[in-house]
Amino acid sequence: MTSLTDILPALEGLGIEVPSWAYGNSGTRFKVFATPGTPRTIREKIADAAKVNELTGLAPAVALHIPWDKVDDYAELGAYAKEHNIALGTVNSNTFQDDEYKFGSLTHSNPAVRQKAIDHMYDCIDVMHQTGSRDLKIWLADGTNYPGQGNMRSRQDWLGESLRKVYDRLGDDQRLVLEYKFFEPAFYHTDVPDWGTSYAHTLALGEKALVCLDTGHHAPGTNIEFIVAQLLRLGKLGSFDFNSRFYADDDLIVGSADPFQLFRILFEVVRGGGFGPDSGVSLMLDQCHNLEEKIPGQIRSVLNVQEMMARALLVDSDALDAAQAAGYVLGANAVFMDAFYTDVRPGLAQWRESRGLPADPMAAYAASGYQDKINTERQGGQQAGWGA
Repeated sequence: MTSLTDILPALEGLGIEVPSWAYGNSGTRFKVFATPGTPRTIREKIADAAKVNELTGLAPAVALHIPWDKVDDYAELGAYAKEHNIALGTVNSNTFQDDEYKFGSLTHSNPAVRQKAIDHMYDCIDVMHQTGSRDLKIWLADGTNYPGQGNMRSRQDWLGESLRKVYDRLGDDQRLVLEYKFFEPAFYHTDVPDWGTSYAHTLALGEKALVCLDTGHHAPGTNIEFIVAQLLRLGKLGSFDFNSRFYADDDLIVGSADPFQLFRILFEVVRGGGFGPDSGVSLMLDQCHNLEEKIPGQIRSVLNVQEMMARALLVDSDALDAAQAAGYVLGANAVFMDAFYTDVRPGLAQWRESRGLPADPMAAYAASGYQDKINTERQGGQQAGWGA
């Protein structure tokens, strides 16, 4: 029987990349809500991310979004982050807000628009060179709303050609991770709608191209853990965007809608060799805190991942393998469920205290006075937001 003590050394290496945009203003598709203390600059976003890491020990890196986080001196930004014990992580591209991208970016029928999108990717790679970031993440809003609106086959050809140009610009230690989303904002067809399409393009590109799996980007009922297992088996899972959903791309706190699904996903990550210092799989959050406070929202998120990762590590693999080999259906399921139902929270609280961290990071943040401090200090200027 596996115990919490047994898995703590493995759990020690858990690091979750937080997204810079989660600290800015966000909202529904109809309204972006402003809140006191919202960062106005990427430095203030990094400071907030540092507070999450200070209280949890789980969030050592922050993902950047270009152009939202664009600065003149990335070396200086990296030094500022280092002072706050934070690394600059994944660089996320943006080809969905310029007017020219109304009918597509890397898949647009106009070569000039495709080149504009490619040039933006080149700019992101230049940022990566300056920050030491490993991954360029590409998510495309490209697609169509009506049958006949666009040539779906040609758009795939244009996408492949565009991605090849971007891929060939990568440095030796850099990677391209291609995200997928089955709908929204395109409602008839999306150019990268599923893991198979992303896999096909990354396979054609080469070993430095991998798939990014956003847990909210699937149709209801999709067995996401099967996709995780398959991509790990194929050596093509590069990163996660963790969030939670009830209906579509809700971008809610990870594990909030279906914690059992998060457990099942993380179990496949562990079993498939996707967790650990040499796995190459990046665990990142992708969330928009619409109603809840942003920093506590990120704290709750990384704690949810830690708790479900601990439970996934608690699965008695030997007992599970034996039950599966024997065709003992209920016995195999019982091994699985025993780990899921184990309450790891008291043990993790003691573990945090042993590392000089607060037993309850949520309560520690509420008592820290940090929110009142930034509410007072961050007066004036333009609050950061995702731009809707």
